[in-house]
Amino acid sequence: MATQTPTQRSAAAKRAAATRKRNAAKRSAASTRSSARRTSSSASVTARTGARSTARHARTTGDRATETASRSADAAGTQLGAMATSAQRVLYTTVGALATAGDAIKQSALTYTNSGRLARQLNKFERRGARAIGRGQVRRRVS
Repeated sequence: MATQTPTQRSAAAKRAAATRKRNAAKRSAASTRSSARRTSSSASVTARTGARSTARHARTTGDRATETASRSADAAGTQLGAMATSAQRVLYTTVGALATAGDAIKQSALTYTNSGRLARQLNKFERRGARAIGRGQVRRRVS
């Protein structure tokens, strides 16, 4: 596997965490729905005899619903963080490319403003051109 940058690892970890949280929220929602069904059926069966137990079940169902909503919000926040990390990678890549280009321009300016360096660079180009022609890497146009 190719090596990853710290930003890539962070983005992958955040995506995985968001998926785990989203799945946990789905499981919690299913549990809350089944609890609500049990509570409502229990309430209809035990009209007056089990009022306290039905009230307790209703409170539990309400607590589970609150917990489910909280988990869903947390999962959405984690997913947003993963997207932000991906956007951060794009920014870092762009800034890195610009910095590299700036360094190359600076080096070129240093090379071509000094006569000794300029002469060495021109000789280097001449040798490189001769090698390319000798290897047949340059196509000649016949007009």
